[in-house]
Amino acid sequence: MDMRQVNSLSYEEFVETFGNVVERCPVVAAAVWSGRPFANSHDLEASIGEFIDSLPVAGQEGIVRCHPDLAGRDLKRGALTAESRGEQTQAGLTLLDAGDAARMNRLNAQYKERFGFPFVICARMNNKEEILLRLAERLGNEPAQERQCAIEEVKKICQLRLQDIIQCPATHTKL
Repeated sequence: MDMRQVNSLSYEEFVETFGNVVERCPVVAAAVWSGRPFANSHDLEASIGEFIDSLPVAGQEGIVRCHPDLAGRDLKRGALTAESRGEQTQAGLTLLDAGDAARMNRLNAQYKERFGFPFVICARMNNKEEILLRLAERLGNEPAQERQCAIEEVKKICQLRLQDIIQCPATHTKL
């Protein structure tokens, strides 16, 4: 899909197309639709980021809570969105050995207990070892710092999901 097509989408089509660029949170797409026309994918991404940043703390935490636990119950039940399933698979989270799975479950539980929302990291930019390391490290963050870190990871996920949907024009260089 190119930007001309993006900008011509009806409200319903836009929400259908972009409703999961922020995990299970179509209200984000609904909120930015009226900002059309977007000059390019970066403009759309910036609009989404600005909307998320403008939310009160409870709204930002709500967005983070829409994300599943990594290698968690939804993965085991087959209840992940297609995007999350692909991202967790790419990071190697679908193939954890028993030890790593137990560690992930323990750290996820500690994290949720401490912060009140699931650990979010852009799985496509990390592998299972890095994810486990970051999860353990981020347990030491202060709540406000961690909420901001989680929101920045949500934005990274959003950026990659937008790239999956929108075809960016090829950059041509003179030879």
